Amino acid sequence: MNKTLLSATETNLSDLLKMTAERAIRYREGLIEHRVAPTPEAIASLSELGDSLPERPMDAQTILRLLDEVGSPATVTMAGGRYFGFVNGSSLPATLAANWMAGAWDQNAALSVMSPVAARLEEIALGWLLELLHLPSTCGGAFVTGATMANLTGLAAARHFVLEKAGWDVEAKGLFGAPPVTVVVGAEVHPTLLKALGLLGLGRERVLTVPVDEQGRMRADAFPKLAGPAIVCLQAGNVNTGAFDPATEICALAAEAGAWVHVDGAFGLWAAVSGQYGHLAEGFADADSWATDAHKWLNVPYDCGLAFVRHPEALRAAMSVSAAYLPTGDMREPMHHTPESSRRARGIEVWAAIRSLGRSGLAEMIETACRHAARFAAGLQQAGYEVLNDVVLNQVLVSFGDAETTRRVIAGVQMDGTCWCGGTVWQEKTAMRISVSSWATTENDVERSLEAMLRVAARENCRVADVPSALQ
Repeated sequence: MNKTLLSATETNLSDLLKMTAERAIRYREGLIEHRVAPTPEAIASLSELGDSLPERPMDAQTILRLLDEVGSPATVTMAGGRYFGFVNGSSLPATLAANWMAGAWDQNAALSVMSPVAARLEEIALGWLLELLHLPSTCGGAFVTGATMANLTGLAAARHFVLEKAGWDVEAKGLFGAPPVTVVVGAEVHPTLLKALGLLGLGRERVLTVPVDEQGRMRADAFPKLAGPAIVCLQAGNVNTGAFDPATEICALAAEAGAWVHVDGAFGLWAAVSGQYGHLAEGFADADSWATDAHKWLNVPYDCGLAFVRHPEALRAAMSVSAAYLPTGDMREPMHHTPESSRRARGIEVWAAIRSLGRSGLAEMIETACRHAARFAAGLQQAGYEVLNDVVLNQVLVSFGDAETTRRVIAGVQMDGTCWCGGTVWQEKTAMRISVSSWATTENDVERSLEAMLRVAARENCRVADVPSALQ
């Protein structure tokens, strides 16, 4: 080893990891009182991390110290209990610890020969997931980065399947000259699903769009007549309202036409685990592929998405790689089910989450989040503000008046630092969106956050009231 590289790696590994653990523990334990959004000063301090390329090595302890002392204050505390933006989960204690262990193992989860433990944990976790979500036990599965890639994976299998039925080998010949594939989506389809369609060459705009009802659910009575290769995309959990498309009716209509049904269930699919909310997911098991996130309601560290496919051979045909140096056999080889080949061993954290919670713990976590969402809705309504959606799951949309006032309240809540909620425009109305997805959220977190929302909203509404009516 040359002297330059030696000086960069000579830090005692044991001391470094102990220091890292101490700082990480201090960060996580401090989240209870930490403001959720960083201060402008903390963000400005990020300039200390440097702009120009370093010419000489720096020891690892100094690097870690710099990351913690400059980086930690500039984080958004998604790992705490008062972050309600973008349907983000936290990381369960067992999953964070498993993440650290997986980092120490540094496994490439492409092939079983590269990491027997990673391949086996994926296989175990896949079986558990299918049972928890009430999906067919014979499904194929993929561990990917998030719902965008999970949607892409499921839709790639769908593309293979419907075109193979039409006599076309899309993996070999591509889409040039292929029979056209009709893709059906709801009017409130999530944009990441459209992105996946674009990446697959199926087009973001070459879709049939079905109207939705007042909660964003696809209307079965407006479902189009289909002929030829077709893929129907359903939602299990509208990102704004939490509403579920009528899967039973639409799966039946799709089956009559021989269409493949794909489900974007980034967070809503987890309702199937709960005895209280499982009815919302009824009919979705009749689909052909499903996408969800583990870093949302399963609360594993970022990043982790999951795809499940009823026909494993279609998934493998869409994703497999053939090369003389790759082993073949009867074992499930992870890389033949995912867009990536080399990748981190996400299955380790999924296994740890399910092992930690069990079926009952996961159901309780989901039901607690939904109860917190209902409390937010009730508190806001009691204060006189309009909740726009039926709060059926973990999503709450609230308007504080006109669009400008609502935007000011959202900005005020974010600046206040007690909690963090994002904004949205849903069915032409500006709203603040509250997404409760974290295991770490307590009743105290909800009450503190609700108090902050109402305090900021009262201040902003008073500001509007002070303006002469002719100027409003």
